[in-house]
Amino acid sequence: MPDPLMYQQDYFVVLETNQAEQFLSALELLEKLKGILQTLKFEDLQPDLRSFDSTEAQAKYLIDTSCELDVGSGKYLQWYAVRLEK
Repeated sequence: MPDPLMYQQDYFVVLETNQAEQFLSALELLEKLKGILQTLKFEDLQPDLRSFDSTEAQAKYLIDTSCELDVGSGKYLQWYAVRLEK
């Protein structure tokens, strides 16, 4: 049986156009995604995101099901779950 620790998503490394890599908590990533989603036009959203009523629901869906968001031509936003050891 797999160790449940393998499925924890407490921290993420975030890769973004013209930015150094960032390590964000799940809550920080959620807030970042919500902010970006609020700036995108409805018709620019991926079809699966259009069915959600709020940007929070869209952001949670992205965290749970994806690792990137289309933020425009020549730009990128990607995130990957990581485990940070102390």
